[in-house]
Amino acid sequence: MNLHQITIEKLHEALINKELSSVEVTNYFLNRMSASTSLNAFIDVQPELSLAQAKQADLLIAQGNHGKLTGIPIAHKDVFVTKGWKSTAASKMLGNYMSPFDATVVEKLGISGSGMVCLGKTNMDEFAMGSSNENSAFGPALNPWNTQYVPGGSSGGSAVAVAAGLTLAATGTDTGGSIRQPAAFCGITGIKPTYGRVSRYGMIAYASSLDQAGPMAKTAGECAWLMNAIAGKDQRDSTSIERASEDFTEKLGKNWDSSSSTSSKPLQGLRIGVPKEFFAQGLNQEVKTAIEQALKQFEMLGATCVEVSLPKTELSIPVYYVLAPAEASSNLSRYDGVRYGYRSEKYKDLAQMYTHSRSEGFGAEVKKRILVGTYVLSQGYYDAYYLQAQKIRRIIAQDFQTAFAQCDVLMGPVAPDVAWKIGEKSKDPIAMYLEDIFTLSANLAGLPAMSLPCGFNQIGLPIGLQMIGNYFKEAEMLQVADHYQVVTDWHLKQPLQNAVGEK
Repeated sequence: MNLHQITIEKLHEALINKELSSVEVTNYFLNRMSASTSLNAFIDVQPELSLAQAKQADLLIAQGNHGKLTGIPIAHKDVFVTKGWKSTAASKMLGNYMSPFDATVVEKLGISGSGMVCLGKTNMDEFAMGSSNENSAFGPALNPWNTQYVPGGSSGGSAVAVAAGLTLAATGTDTGGSIRQPAAFCGITGIKPTYGRVSRYGMIAYASSLDQAGPMAKTAGECAWLMNAIAGKDQRDSTSIERASEDFTEKLGKNWDSSSSTSSKPLQGLRIGVPKEFFAQGLNQEVKTAIEQALKQFEMLGATCVEVSLPKTELSIPVYYVLAPAEASSNLSRYDGVRYGYRSEKYKDLAQMYTHSRSEGFGAEVKKRILVGTYVLSQGYYDAYYLQAQKIRRIIAQDFQTAFAQCDVLMGPVAPDVAWKIGEKSKDPIAMYLEDIFTLSANLAGLPAMSLPCGFNQIGLPIGLQMIGNYFKEAEMLQVADHYQVVTDWHLKQPLQNAVGEK
């Protein structure tokens, strides 16, 4: 059985019916991971720990103490601290750090929570700063559709692991598009929940008012199962929000209009807002065509498309690259070579130890953002840059609410282009930052947003469709995405030739 080609739901049935054991499943994926190290999707793998968790999962199933995710394999982005595995944030600064505790997301999904089996920690851009996974201190993860191309970032390793069939699911984080963009570039599904929906406790912070954890898998249905496990209030995270528990799978397969019984038009009544700013100059023609075809498919399912406007879209880039570095400057000040993390061997006094440790421990992109952040927070520039950016951030959020008065969800491209060749944009940071233009605003507003595969370009690189919902509308978004995936097969496509030698 090709376990990497089945859904979490099917694997759950096989485990509960004793057709497979979690140990067998874990060994299967560990063997695939071992045969695909050239993709560089993982930073740390501990097979003995994974198999020990699988044995515990089998025991839970035998005792009848299992849930829907018990025994299912998962990989965690290396920004989540994980007991027993290295927790490096892909940085030399934390190269050998071993956390004494689990992040809340890891805890909720783990053996003591939902019963999932951790396969390892996935590669990423250092401290989640980047759009290509090229900023990792451990080298870039490679796109399994074409290993000369980037997988997107910063959750690149997680996207690669799912797309290449090295795991069925993975965790990611999204500060400015870091779940959606790699999901789009690797042809999988990923969702960034509403800010505060999922605990950030134990997530190594980049920009605290923007960071949000979310699931990555092949399908919207699988993401819904994972959302059930990770969503919820956490007393250890002051930014997590108290809400009544919700079943994110409840709406799957149901008509959008509950009063309608027309199964041929399951999305009857759904209003899709199409922001005109998302289709302006700079959008790749192949991406535009794929998105337009996807919108036609939604119309065939009964939805109605209406043009809306998000007039401050172009300002999301300067606003983000003021606010995020400012928060990063503060969050990363703790890495000083004293309390924990990398310490330089060459210094004469305390000040020099600080300087050398941070200069040697941080990569170029991280240092660049710390410098920018420190600058905009400094006396004389705080009012001119930081406060102004916060004001525009509020206007961006208001623009979304104006749009949602006319529609239920927004749809458009995830990025202006498909994946680019490794090294192609490394020397042009502006070109790299522009790739985030369609994703940043959802983070600035704190809205839920997701990516689902909707096509390929002429050389076989995936294209992603972005959906943005209003606050706490994840279940409805997953419902819409699920209906699309019932009638399309983009999410079922797999790399024709990946690093494990399959054809």
